[in-house]
Amino acid sequence: MHRVFWLLLLFLILVLAVLFAAINPGLIDLDLGLYETRVQKSLALTLAFAAGWLFGLLSLALVLLRMWLERRRLRKALRLAEAEVHTLRSLPAPHAD
Repeated sequence: MHRVFWLLLLFLILVLAVLFAAINPGLIDLDLGLYETRVQKSLALTLAFAAGWLFGLLSLALVLLRMWLERRRLRKALRLAEAEVHTLRSLPAPHAD
């Protein structure tokens, strides 16, 4: 059922992309600094959307990496603190007399 949902979603996205291309005919000039070309409007917008999506994924990956490293550091600090507590609890009390 899960796989069918994703296939239907992919098909819907494909249909929307074709409709988007049909609604936006024509070419635009695209100047990328060192390179200039003419591309269809729909292709330019789709590529811009894909570039934004990839940038978002990269940003998310960096945030997740930072969180993972912080979690790793905190777990190490917790292990050290637990070891210290265990050591202190195993010592005899100084005023137990």
